[in-house]
Amino acid sequence: MKLNSMTNLDLYAKAEHLLGIEEATEALYDLYRSELDSYKIKTLLDVGCGRGGFMKRMISDGVSCKGIDLSSVMVEECKADSLDAQHIDISQTEGSYDAIVAIFDVLNFLNHDELIDFLEAVSKRLNDDGIFIADINTLYGFSDVAEGTMSAENDKEFLVVDAEFANDELHTKFTLFLNEERVNDKYIKHQDTIVQYFHKIKTFQNLANLKLIDKQTFSLYDTKDKTLLIFKKR
Repeated sequence: MKLNSMTNLDLYAKAEHLLGIEEATEALYDLYRSELDSYKIKTLLDVGCGRGGFMKRMISDGVSCKGIDLSSVMVEECKADSLDAQHIDISQTEGSYDAIVAIFDVLNFLNHDELIDFLEAVSKRLNDDGIFIADINTLYGFSDVAEGTMSAENDKEFLVVDAEFANDELHTKFTLFLNEERVNDKYIKHQDTIVQYFHKIKTFQNLANLKLIDKQTFSLYDTKDKTLLIFKKR
């Protein structure tokens, strides 16, 4: 066994298909798409775009989409599907958009100071009266749903996930064993920890350039584990 390393978001990208979140992801895409139907948008920026599944949906609706992600693995997969995606931070993004989305816990990967900077950057990229939609984990979603240990495997991969929630932070250790070439049954071990942060709703109220116009608590994995936030540019 050989120990190797990659960025924690790239590690997540490599392990994502073993997490069993496909159904939840599709449900979120349906929710976001439904909300955006209420607005006449022509351009959209998907922050944390992943493999581009949501962009594909919106493109099929005639919306011009761009995606950004901090995982180079995700971005390369988008490009392989001929999607407009870049491996950059939102502060480096150019242009302006009718709508910006941050799907599946993107905001929870930011600590408080990073979150405030992120929301300011979002406001700068929105057109006048632009809409921003994001989802966050509730306290229950962190403490009763996300916390715990799970494992999954197939014939060439083995994943262990161990998550602990304390002091408003979820620390999730990913340990992934890969045997990509099946050479002498040697596995490469990748291990890293991803931190997510619980944010109270009051954090999103009274922002300088974004107005929280709606919030909806809903169930993705369990009772009331997520909150959808909808903002308009002030």
